[in-house]
Amino acid sequence: MVLSFLLLSVDYRQQHLASLRAALGVVVYPLQFLVSLPVRAVDSIAESLSSRSALLSENRGLREENLLLRSRAQRFEALQRENTHLRALLESSPELGEEVVVAEVLAIETNATKRQIVINKGSQHHVYVGQPIADASGILGQIVEVSRYASTAILLTDSRHAIPVQLNRNGLRALALGDETGELLSLSFVPNNSDVKVDDLVVSSGLDHKFPAGYPVGQVVAVNLETSEAFADIRVRPASHVGRVREVLLVWPKPIAPQSPVAIPTTAAP
Repeated sequence: MVLSFLLLSVDYRQQHLASLRAALGVVVYPLQFLVSLPVRAVDSIAESLSSRSALLSENRGLREENLLLRSRAQRFEALQRENTHLRALLESSPELGEEVVVAEVLAIETNATKRQIVINKGSQHHVYVGQPIADASGILGQIVEVSRYASTAILLTDSRHAIPVQLNRNGLRALALGDETGELLSLSFVPNNSDVKVDDLVVSSGLDHKFPAGYPVGQVVAVNLETSEAFADIRVRPASHVGRVREVLLVWPKPIAPQSPVAIPTTAAP
């Protein structure tokens, strides 16, 4: 024990064993490396798993953020389209020259026998049966049922609907009915020799005192003149976006001013 202490003391002062320690260090290093290898491998795997978990978490967060941003972008586009449509409706109101109110479409019912919509305005908004409805492009139909907070309107293309019309080009009058397809209108009671052309604009005539005169109804898309028939087969595509509207205009037509009676001059008695 004392000898070991003396050797260590001598080596500390004179460094006689430094070369021996260096040689032993070279021999021992591979053993130290092999002993520490499992620990280093475990640390490396743990670090790799931690990095992978962090990347997965970051990737998941980015996907969720991307989905949210895409959803907001789509909503923004939808709001832009809605605002554009509302501006078109409101800008069309002065052109109509009537009192109008914008109503929202709550439901659309289209089947083999019916083409109608439900709107969010009713009797408390002074809606009445027979009231015309329109969009920014033209007449849509008319109200057929009214409750306090909602109303049902029949569309132009419903086979039960009819509206008196005229050709804007020459004033030719007819009756526009919803046809069997539920997509177009047919002009009834138009003689075979009438002047009707494809692309003619069809407008309301106002003869029924229900629809104001001059509203766009549609455009002629087909004219079939059968010589064996008394009347022509004429098809019209509606000007309004039937079945695809989200907002409509409720129209209150201006009352027809009564005509003043013509004064008949009286002849003074001789």
